Amino acid sequence: MTRRILIVDDVPTNRIILKVKLNAACYEAVQAASGSEALELARRHPPDLVLLDYMMQGMDGVAVCRALRADPATAQVPVIMFTASGDDSAKIAALRAGADDFMLKPIDDKILLARIRNLLRTRSGELAESSAAMDGFGLAEPAAAFDAPGRVALIAPRPETALRWRGALAPHLPGPITLMGREAALDGSGGPVDLYIIMEDKGGPGSGLQLMSELRSRPGSANAAICLVLPASAQADAATALDLGADDVLRDGCDAAEAALRAQALIARKRAGDRQRARLAEGLRLAVTDPLTGLHNRRYALPALGRMLADAANQQRPCAVLALDIDRFKSVNDRFGHAVGDAVLAEVAARLSSALRPGDLIARIGGEEFLVALPDVTEGDALALAERLRRSVAERPFAVVADEAGLQVTVSIGLALASPAHAADAVLACADRALMAAKADGRDQVITSRQSAA
Repeated sequence: MTRRILIVDDVPTNRIILKVKLNAACYEAVQAASGSEALELARRHPPDLVLLDYMMQGMDGVAVCRALRADPATAQVPVIMFTASGDDSAKIAALRAGADDFMLKPIDDKILLARIRNLLRTRSGELAESSAAMDGFGLAEPAAAFDAPGRVALIAPRPETALRWRGALAPHLPGPITLMGREAALDGSGGPVDLYIIMEDKGGPGSGLQLMSELRSRPGSANAAICLVLPASAQADAATALDLGADDVLRDGCDAAEAALRAQALIARKRAGDRQRARLAEGLRLAVTDPLTGLHNRRYALPALGRMLADAANQQRPCAVLALDIDRFKSVNDRFGHAVGDAVLAEVAARLSSALRPGDLIARIGGEEFLVALPDVTEGDALALAERLRRSVAERPFAVVADEAGLQVTVSIGLALASPAHAADAVLACADRALMAAKADGRDQVITSRQSAA
């Protein structure tokens, strides 16, 4: 899908030049001649990125950027602001307003396009789409009201360079700034880091570009923000750095306040990504978890059982499958209500879980039906474990009704032993038939299937 970029500039020639360059790079360019027109267009159809002139008649770039950030529909849209003025105060104002980058005219086309690619890659992709999908299904959690200060690591080829940067940044950043060696960063011994600021040693054996690529490839640092500091003689490498994974690029000797604002923005973006990943992981967990009992659900259990049986077949080891059902559960709901029935289900799940071994599989696969899979057991061991499960439920009354001494609850269990090449549905069908036999024969007992599961 073609990315849509909104160009906001009150000079027609500037807009046309930018549009030609963006079209040549296969972007769809939309133009706005004023801040008010830009906000109207952005609200009606949020763009993927905004290129915004700092100095415009009427509403200037800073006011437009603040308005974009204040609107939930456009709050996350990347903004690159540009101007012909080299005044550091303009950069500070733009970054404080929420701009992701600030560039001076005339803009280097190579660096601009690299920055556009970088920001579009950062603010989109599967993670953002998955997070949006969870929002739609009500699985999202509110953002944390408070984030602890981010931890910054400075990595430089010479200690005096790192000390100089720490001295400049410390008054502007609330969190710890650690001087870290290359080895500590790569092996993780330096501890968790939110932002790496890497001073490029162009041509050296431990170049910043190489270190950045190494950090991106390691689980402990892959999601950290990375800012590469380039010397004046290496500014041509900025586009390469952005394309290789740098979140931002700074010039050595830049204003400390600007560097700190960029660092804070990178830390905030990294923390937002962490929350998205946590939400995605929690959403995936909820999708395969029964909310009442906390056990795995049918969606998880059947594929997991298939994998367990395949592993057992590959290793030429047996695997037992148990189908369990709470006896006369309907009468509990009819007599005491569904709240008590839910409490019984939760307690049965807890007792069964506590009686199993590490590595055993347990899931709630129906209303009052449970599945248990026991890898690497003989028939005798499986029968003994099934009896232990049955007794864990039957031996103690359930204290789930206030005015009752305790409910007597029992389970019936069907056991099937799988052999190599048995399919999950066939083994489960055998266990279900054994369960039906246990119920028909009086309940509160274990019946072993003698029928082939093939």
